[in-house]
Amino acid sequence: MSLPHASMMLYNGLSMPSVGLGTWQQRDPETVQRVVAQAIDIGYRLIDTASAYRNESLIGNVLAQKFNDPHGNLSRRDIWITSKLAPKQQGYERAISAVNESLINLQTDYIDLYLIHWPGVSGKVPEHPGHRSYRESSWKALEELYKSGKVRAIGVSNYTKRHLQEMCEYAEILPMVNQCELHPLFPQPELLEYCRDNNILFTAYASLGEGALIGDQQILPELQAVSTVRPDLTSAQILLLWGLQHGAAVIPKASTATRLQENFKVLEKPLLSGPELNMLDCIPATRQQHFCWHADSVS
Repeated sequence: MSLPHASMMLYNGLSMPSVGLGTWQQRDPETVQRVVAQAIDIGYRLIDTASAYRNESLIGNVLAQKFNDPHGNLSRRDIWITSKLAPKQQGYERAISAVNESLINLQTDYIDLYLIHWPGVSGKVPEHPGHRSYRESSWKALEELYKSGKVRAIGVSNYTKRHLQEMCEYAEILPMVNQCELHPLFPQPELLEYCRDNNILFTAYASLGEGALIGDQQILPELQAVSTVRPDLTSAQILLLWGLQHGAAVIPKASTATRLQENFKVLEKPLLSGPELNMLDCIPATRQQHFCWHADSVS
């Protein structure tokens, strides 16, 4: 049985693709042009970027070319664009300016999903008590931008359960998405459950452990065991299915057409069985690790 849905529903009724293209660390103009164009040709309909990635303008150029191609049939409504507020842009006025700048860079009059990238603000130690007021005022700005139609959905990224619970005290509109690191070595079951119980769609980044889970650096016996019984799947596809079957959208990065196709074809693959999922779910806590930043210490 293959995945029944190529999209996932946000609580405001919008349908978001369940597999997208991550673009972190892709700043070379030729690479961005090639990768984004290839991804769209393959069938990707979600492009994930951020102000901090410094590639919004490059992505905007590629999308404009695709939308204006007289021989194509792609329109703006066909592509879901996610972008994010950088930590240095936290605060009401800066957030408003950041979204307007992203709209210009991406050459669009709306962004499908806009996230607060990090619960803290640049230049302050994690324990600084001022982080909350910054993210609270940033959220007020996003709520206004959502009401104005400049962004169609709003959410957060790298928020812990504590940060999400805190939002109930000040948010008029609760987040629709929380984008965080998620893979078998960093499964975050409590955060996943909280998001699921509160209608917050979880989006997983670093599904492949920044490449470490499918390379020589990180040997994962449980992944090898699943690969043995599922020769129809690559290691990357197993990890992506694991995330999807835990209710998360996935946004893997790739820089070659082969990898782009491999990741996207996960939508056509039979699901992992219960025992296969269990192999990856039972990794002891003593072996768990994350490969990216984590906001536990941000006050």
